[in-house]
Amino acid sequence: MPQTIYQDIGGRDAVEAVVTDFYDQVLADDQLVPYFDGMDMDELRAHQVQFISAVAGGPVDYSGDDMRDAHAHLDIDEDDFDAVGRYLESALQMNGVDENNVEAIMSEVRSFKEPILDR
Repeated sequence: MPQTIYQDIGGRDAVEAVVTDFYDQVLADDQLVPYFDGMDMDELRAHQVQFISAVAGGPVDYSGDDMRDAHAHLDIDEDDFDAVGRYLESALQMNGVDENNVEAIMSEVRSFKEPILDR
């Protein structure tokens, strides 16, 4: 049986490391940090671990809100969505995820662009 991307990158520990590096970058960006004012970051990190695990084929079902509903109140613009994507891609690369797996994960993430931008 072929391994999933989730298994290939190292499972939950690896996903948690990616999420930590991802939020370190996002929260250091003055353009993006206002989106996170007043947010429960522990909850957001847990949802992000679930989300990345799910898109990577892990044994996790994403239980967060529908992407459109979860982001509608934020009025995210395309530049900010793209910046967040660059940080996720960077965090995956920083954690040694090979390029094919990075592209597969980013392709899944990009598939949520329209609902996240409420289009």
